[in-house]
Amino acid sequence: MPLFTRKRAEAPVTTPATPAIDPALAALTGDYTIDPAHTQIGFTVRHAMVTNVRGIFGDFEGTLHLDGTEPSRSTASLDIRIASVDTGVADRDAHLRSADFFDAAAFPLMSFRSTSAERVGADTYRMTGSLTIKDVTKPLTIDLEFLGSATDVYGAERVGFAGSAEIQRSEWGITWNAALEAGGVMVSDKVKLGFDISAVKAAPQG
Repeated sequence: MPLFTRKRAEAPVTTPATPAIDPALAALTGDYTIDPAHTQIGFTVRHAMVTNVRGIFGDFEGTLHLDGTEPSRSTASLDIRIASVDTGVADRDAHLRSADFFDAAAFPLMSFRSTSAERVGADTYRMTGSLTIKDVTKPLTIDLEFLGSATDVYGAERVGFAGSAEIQRSEWGITWNAALEAGGVMVSDKVKLGFDISAVKAAPQG
């Protein structure tokens, strides 16, 4: 029988360290207005099975609320006027505005409202929300890269993001197509969305 009984030391209980708040990101917290003059919102779609057609929307407005301390509290809102679609070909643009596609006369706006946000990397974020086209609302997730922040020549604080997403247009009731003689269809169902965003921070109140 041993003269002494040695107790095994218990491992100390540790709690995960709280990630340090980056002061540079914390300083970005605030409300922003998307600057249409330095922002591009566009799309790419496969045409006739062999080429890509690219277009942009020239008339839109939107806001951001950024929370650099807690990115999950960030939000975004965007309204796009369908009639401003521009693919560089007038007849094609008129067709896109027609009832075959967007039906801009009956549904003039395409809208996005965020529901959640998360930081997934050093400069990458993911924003999920609801995209409404032709009164059909479906979830949309946008992957975003933070491009940086700066004070412009007019003294305004700016931030920049580049984003991308993919949708199946048929899910929003945009189903027009034409069969090709060699097989396949004129317009792909998959549409790639692209966002190059510059936003200006609102001046402090009071």
